[in-house]
Amino acid sequence: MSLTVDIKKRFEGFCLDVSLNIDGVTGLLGASGSGKSMTLMCVAGIIKPDSGRIVLNGRALFDSRLRVDLPPQQRRVGYLFQNYSLFPNMTVRRNILCGMHGQRDPELRERALRDIIDMMRLSGLEGRRPGQLSGGQRQRAALARILVGSPDILMLDEPFSALDSHLRGQLQIELRALLGRFGKDVILVTHSRDEAYLLCPEIALIDGGTIIAHKNAKQLFADPESRQAALLTGCKNIVAAKKAGEYAVDVPEWRARLTTARPVRDDICAIGVRAHYFDPEIPQNRLRVRFSGEIEGPFEFILQFRCENQAEASQDIWWRVPKGKRAGGPPAELGVAPENIMLLYK
Repeated sequence: MSLTVDIKKRFEGFCLDVSLNIDGVTGLLGASGSGKSMTLMCVAGIIKPDSGRIVLNGRALFDSRLRVDLPPQQRRVGYLFQNYSLFPNMTVRRNILCGMHGQRDPELRERALRDIIDMMRLSGLEGRRPGQLSGGQRQRAALARILVGSPDILMLDEPFSALDSHLRGQLQIELRALLGRFGKDVILVTHSRDEAYLLCPEIALIDGGTIIAHKNAKQLFADPESRQAALLTGCKNIVAAKKAGEYAVDVPEWRARLTTARPVRDDICAIGVRAHYFDPEIPQNRLRVRFSGEIEGPFEFILQFRCENQAEASQDIWWRVPKGKRAGGPPAELGVAPENIMLLYK
């Protein structure tokens, strides 16, 4: 199972130029307007690229050179829209049956309907209309309508954006289990790095219509490699740096030299340090600090600080501290382990 996307599409003021290989469950992570949903619509056949190829499991869905452009109904693509797109005047039963338009045998249709209703925990809701369902029930009904058609790939466009925040946690766990059972390729579009990390073993970052990184999720967060990738994965402390040795960088704004675990290339432009990486107990890369602000959240503090002799115009540095681990007054020094210095390149 695999999907290859190599397409270009020019819009007014924006160019989508995506090259992407999908094998398994992959998150497409990016800010609003970065081209995430446009990419899905090109794969689904809703938007026609100007040029390129889209190949699913060896079958060309689109090929500008060979003049292949399959209509959406022939692509065998399951596409869950942000608002789920259930037919409001149809019951859950009728909505799901719409996903089996290719199945003519009434007995097989009924058996498939019963199976998907049981799998998606919709028993007892068959006669309700979408307006009578909770957000989680609507999501499961929409997924049931897609899955009953046995698509070759499942594409989810911001699947939790229409849900209240208190519903998301449980539904994310349920969806992760469902994606594991699906057993085919999945693209999950999201702007939430936490959502992508939880649900997707692989993550592709998209920025300005272009894929800027594609890695195993854990590797991507540990080593994003570029400034923009570090930003998209949530790094709060990104600062210009230059090479000072094979395993050392100078950070002019902090007036500091830091030791790294990875070799430093000549084209380094910045480093990143995630806010939870600082620790007063770590002996390496000690920084004398003075604290400048504090933000209290439900479960953690964000402490803002500056290095001794830090450049006046530079930004405060963030340190995240879980509430249970904060004891006593603020420390005079903080350290950061060499393996937690992220090297960012041009």
